[in-house]
Amino acid sequence: MRPGAVALALSALVVLGSPPPPPPLPARMAHTGGGTQLITAVAPERASTTGTVTWWNREGGRWVKRGSAPARFGAKGLAAGTSRRQGTNTTPTGLYGLPYAFGIEAAPPGTAYPYRRVRQDSWWCQDNDSRSYNRWTEPRAADCRAAESEHLITYRAQYAHALVIGFNYERPVRGRGAGIFLHVNGRGATAGCVSVSEDAMRRILRWADPARRPHIAVGTRSGSTAVTRL
Repeated sequence: MRPGAVALALSALVVLGSPPPPPPLPARMAHTGGGTQLITAVAPERASTTGTVTWWNREGGRWVKRGSAPARFGAKGLAAGTSRRQGTNTTPTGLYGLPYAFGIEAAPPGTAYPYRRVRQDSWWCQDNDSRSYNRWTEPRAADCRAAESEHLITYRAQYAHALVIGFNYERPVRGRGAGIFLHVNGRGATAGCVSVSEDAMRRILRWADPARRPHIAVGTRSGSTAVTRL
């Protein structure tokens, strides 16, 4: 056998012996929400305040990455969504629906997702004693204290565009937490939300298709027992 032929044979063996690349993250998850779109928000460790948001489409029987962006998480890192406590500045891990989008600015052109404009009297109630706990109220509900609520229009950078994350939303547990969103970056880590750049947020809103039932999965790569591993 000529030397060149030997080199080619060895190269083929190396290629054949290489392990196949791992499947994309959604394909390794036990649940993705049943839809054909998914956002993954992944931090390296439980205490991390930064990580990556990636959005995926299910196409031809496989998950295809459609975009990715640096992300910020809670100032105190991440905590298991099932046991998180309000006011801890932690981002809840888990798999959640995305009920609707909102923003101080108009929806980006091409947005198909239900989108609610923020007005001067738009509030998100975080008062555990209110019947409107973890809900948008307009105007602020009489039993919802202003000190225990977010006046949405005052967060002009963060809420230029946002998606409601369905954490503690369908059947709210008092004290678990309220007002968890995917929104535009502020000055640093969040109070428990997930944030990305304004450009990334606009791209996500143009990508999201309500007919494909997108969800968001929040977790870590570290495998910490306290949070969801992704």
